[in-house]
Amino acid sequence: MKRCFIFAAGTFFGLRERPVPGDLVIAADAGYRVCQTAGVVPDVILGDFDSMEAPKAGDRIVRLPVEKDDTDTLAAVKLGLERGCTDFYLYGGTGGKRLDHTLANLQTLLYLRRRGARGYLYDDEFVWTALENESLTVEKTVEWGLLSVFCLGDRAEGVYESGVQYPLTDAVLTAEFPLGVSNHILEDTARIRVNRGALAVGWQLPPL
Repeated sequence: MKRCFIFAAGTFFGLRERPVPGDLVIAADAGYRVCQTAGVVPDVILGDFDSMEAPKAGDRIVRLPVEKDDTDTLAAVKLGLERGCTDFYLYGGTGGKRLDHTLANLQTLLYLRRRGARGYLYDDEFVWTALENESLTVEKTVEWGLLSVFCLGDRAEGVYESGVQYPLTDAVLTAEFPLGVSNHILEDTARIRVNRGALAVGWQLPPL
């Protein structure tokens, strides 16, 4: 297991996991400022630098074209995959003034999952990941902690949720109706399973 920490230019709510020696740390464009706030030195500073001037960092700079298909965060994810990372921690990937980038980063979690990696997107006392044709166990860390599950695609079938206030059994979730929003974890662990399709799963974290 090799870990990759990616710092994007959205809102930073504090570090839940801190990089240690051997982890790959990437600042995506103005995510470099988030690194500075967190006291983290990036191994790579990557971006088209449309939101900040590229720092003087020598061979740590990877300059991207302004006109491209990938967001800076997705480009950072691809670099992490190329370098053999399997666990990705994304900070500064939500909030800010750009809801479109928050949605893009939720989709990026599925991009990672389909390539054998897992990503964690940190929001304000919340974390998100993606599932596809698999199950996930979530520990309760907050009493009456929130759990939300959304379909990442047109349809997700065979959805199960247990250990929660509103269990699901062989349910169908679609992109048009947010049935899985605002559940609560009641037991020590909650279990989410999807037999066919992809889900975005988010759960509440304790205050820092």
